[in-house]
Amino acid sequence: MGTALCLAAGTHAMAGEIKVGEINSYSALPAFTDPYKKGWQLALDEVNAAGGINGDTLVIISKDDGGKPGDALTAANELVAKEGVVMISGSFFSNVGMAVADFAKQKKVFYLAGEPLTDAMIWSKGNDYTFRLRPPNYVQAAMLAQEAAKLPAKRWATIAPNYEYGQSAVAVFKELLQKARPDVEFVGEQWPPQGKIDAGSVAQAIEAAKPDAILNVEFGADLVKLVREGTTRDLFKGRSVVSFLTGEPEYLDPLKTDTPEGWIVTGYPWYSVDTPAHKAFLDAYQKRYNDYPRLGSVVGYALVKSMAAILTKAKSTDTDALIAAAKGISVDTPFGPITYRAADHQSTLGAFIGKTALKDGKGVMVDFQYHSGNDFLPSEADAAKLRP
Repeated sequence: MGTALCLAAGTHAMAGEIKVGEINSYSALPAFTDPYKKGWQLALDEVNAAGGINGDTLVIISKDDGGKPGDALTAANELVAKEGVVMISGSFFSNVGMAVADFAKQKKVFYLAGEPLTDAMIWSKGNDYTFRLRPPNYVQAAMLAQEAAKLPAKRWATIAPNYEYGQSAVAVFKELLQKARPDVEFVGEQWPPQGKIDAGSVAQAIEAAKPDAILNVEFGADLVKLVREGTTRDLFKGRSVVSFLTGEPEYLDPLKTDTPEGWIVTGYPWYSVDTPAHKAFLDAYQKRYNDYPRLGSVVGYALVKSMAAILTKAKSTDTDALIAAAKGISVDTPFGPITYRAADHQSTLGAFIGKTALKDGKGVMVDFQYHSGNDFLPSEADAAKLRP
């Protein structure tokens, strides 16, 4: 399970402190979760230095779920029953996040999800107790499909990890692209197990389908293997590639000189985001860690800023008060102000979309633009109809 981490200026929870539980896949995906932890630790210290929650110190008790839904549920149970946390937060993998969301519903505990991207979390399986920070697959797919529709490509193939996140991403991208371009057809699908891609056979199977373009949803070590095998076999030569997440530094940086150029991606070009909010975050992060932030850093930071805003506004740790406070609340983040929509509990945090390029021997995002979630989310009235 991993050891619990208790952080509040070096103290254990006692009178005048508010305890929050945090669960994530630290041992399963350190490339994302290590920067994520640094982000939330930075935000936690800022919150407490500024007076905490209405004068009380915010304490985060963190547990590792190892990327397993069962371990996440064990951790959630311990946090609520033994540690007495007033809310739970975190999660990375969509299947794990869905398990925690169901736990929150059953136990009537407030859950602030950070990273899980499946649309089901806030729509088809949404519940009163679950709120989510990151933009859902629908938002990223809508951005990517808008760009994909401009390409001459008609024959598409897809590669995605075979679990909730990958399945959800492919389904919504197909739906949105075919709506924009009814002449498009999907001629091949590959569903490697998450974390265990056989990149050679996947590349071979996609090549055999002779697509004009490829949608990729792989990330992490699987992405590196796919890019290297695909490049060796000329899979990407003369083909457009549209790729979820590939512009995030945690996944782009390991590719180094193998970075494919011209892929249409979502990501985080931290080196070129020129806004006062981002500059303040970047300066504070680099000063503390002597390192640059990854997207995980922003997620962790914004997650703690969100929980602090909700607790401060609620003036109570009662679950119903937290839910009422979270509906429609606005929070400042490194990407600008966001709002947690009352209708579906989804935040309006957005994403950057651009293209991959090689610069000084490493992969970067160029020609990028930031879109607020507001630009692509269904209206609140339509979103409410998607919920049970």
